[in-house]
Amino acid sequence: MMRQPRRSPHDSYETETTDHQTETETILLKHLPLSPDSPSPLQRDSHLQFLIRNLIQGFPSRYISQDASQPWLLYWTLQSFSVMGVALDPNNKQKAIDTIMAWQHPDGGFGGGPGQAAHLLPTYAAVCALAIVGRPGPGGGWDQIDREKMYKFFMSIKQSDGAFLVAHHAEVDVRGTYCLLVTVHLLNMLTPELLEGIPGFIMSCQTYEGGFSSASQPYFSAEPEGPILLDSPRPPLGEAHGGYTFCSLASWVMLQPYLALQKPSLQRPSLNFKTLLRWLVQMQGSEIELGGFKGRTNKLVDGCYSWWVGGCFALLSSLGIVGAHGRDDNRESSTAHEEDESWDDIDDSLWDRAALQRYILCAGQHPAGGLRDKPPKAADSYHTLYCLAGLSAAQHNVFLSSTRLDAIVHGWRTPAECKHEQLRQACFSHSLSWTEEEGTSRVLGAQNNRMNATHPVFNLTMTHTEAMMAHFYKQTIPSRPKKT
Repeated sequence: MMRQPRRSPHDSYETETTDHQTETETILLKHLPLSPDSPSPLQRDSHLQFLIRNLIQGFPSRYISQDASQPWLLYWTLQSFSVMGVALDPNNKQKAIDTIMAWQHPDGGFGGGPGQAAHLLPTYAAVCALAIVGRPGPGGGWDQIDREKMYKFFMSIKQSDGAFLVAHHAEVDVRGTYCLLVTVHLLNMLTPELLEGIPGFIMSCQTYEGGFSSASQPYFSAEPEGPILLDSPRPPLGEAHGGYTFCSLASWVMLQPYLALQKPSLQRPSLNFKTLLRWLVQMQGSEIELGGFKGRTNKLVDGCYSWWVGGCFALLSSLGIVGAHGRDDNRESSTAHEEDESWDDIDDSLWDRAALQRYILCAGQHPAGGLRDKPPKAADSYHTLYCLAGLSAAQHNVFLSSTRLDAIVHGWRTPAECKHEQLRQACFSHSLSWTEEEGTSRVLGAQNNRMNATHPVFNLTMTHTEAMMAHFYKQTIPSRPKKT
């Protein structure tokens, strides 16, 4: 039986914040497993019934507040199926495609529902949902996306400091930048014109804590020929937040091929990875919080940050910050087959993968199906996906493979009328070189708890990512080696 964990200190100065923390710890203690290696099993059937009920029968009336988030509700549901290894039948796939295409705006992009204004966030959700259920050809959704109008929409909301409004007459938000970058990567819409200034904007959103805020405040010099953006001051707006941090870091990873093509004489933006890493590891809760993640300093743990914060470590590894655990097949160490089934061969000194799985399985599951923030809250489709995606991130080591990269680059064929080929080839190859390291997945509890691996940047399965990108880039992707 697990020993009683120590309570969080409050320095004998009780506040509303410490009261909430104490209440949360008291509740989480009731979900502590009898053995650390035997958490609650994943109630897979209950979660599938929860998702199917929402998809087929419709969402409960309380979801009326999410009327402008219809693409998200569908994406969260479809990707939850995918992470659990479940596919839709052709009839329901077609219904989903027809529903998604009703959200496309006549002037480009997708809105949050039929007749709603185009917006970067539902555009990402709609395109990702189409990656899961769509296909080429008439009625398949993919070829009915108006990419030309979508690109014009993107450029119409681009700001002079490299940021993007999330919609016309709306605010700047780094989550919108991430959504735009994923969309243009999947749909083969990358141009230097679109990407110009984005790295500098991302850099400006990093806060003193190390995490990222939603936006920054640009300042311009008054010049006769027009205002010029100043490198400084450019302060971030708001505090570091898990969602903004994931979107900023994932955007930075996507921008690496673009940055590598820049002239060496140009000063490249950079991030403070030391403070970022420190902030990320401090977001994981203590033993009494079951190892869940919080999204901000002095806040409560929340299941959704299993992905938004827990998913950042694979991104850091791809940049060489954590020290990538992945090994290519032709670089396998001589001790690879001597490793046992313990957790010792995974670098858990930075974050506790087993503890995160324990939080999701013991506290994140709702008894009636679906996953949640934490007990006693209700389950919802948002937390269901990001708890499951976080569970996947904690189980699998997905890394950028140079062997896979070489194979994709070697197989590249220049398509007819290819614009910006060097940039698009580099981004295509980089996006598809993510590979799961064989033999290193660690599933806490029964094998029924195992999730599919998901793309660390896009949060789609590799199968769906490869299919959509192969179509839009007109490439044949080399097959992956069969698992032995």
